[in-house]
Amino acid sequence: MVKNAFISVIPQENEENRGSVEFQVFRFTNKIRRLTSHLELHKKDFSSQRGLRIILGKRQRLLGYLAKKKRIRYKKLIGELNIREQKTR
Repeated sequence: MVKNAFISVIPQENEENRGSVEFQVFRFTNKIRRLTSHLELHKKDFSSQRGLRIILGKRQRLLGYLAKKKRIRYKKLIGELNIREQKTR
């Protein structure tokens, strides 16, 4: 019963939005910022460093997909989240 009360406190986003690439990149960006601030305090937390690298890779792949398929939405998302644009090889 306590668990259900806790879940109802969490704000629920729109169901149709959760699967969109923009929403996933937004969530990964929040996780990255949170982990980065954690690692500034705990420099030798290697498991968190590994998790950060994994999330960075996932976000990079999603941004690459978005850049190829929908360039306008990619540019808008980069501007909103203050993420620098990917370098092309």
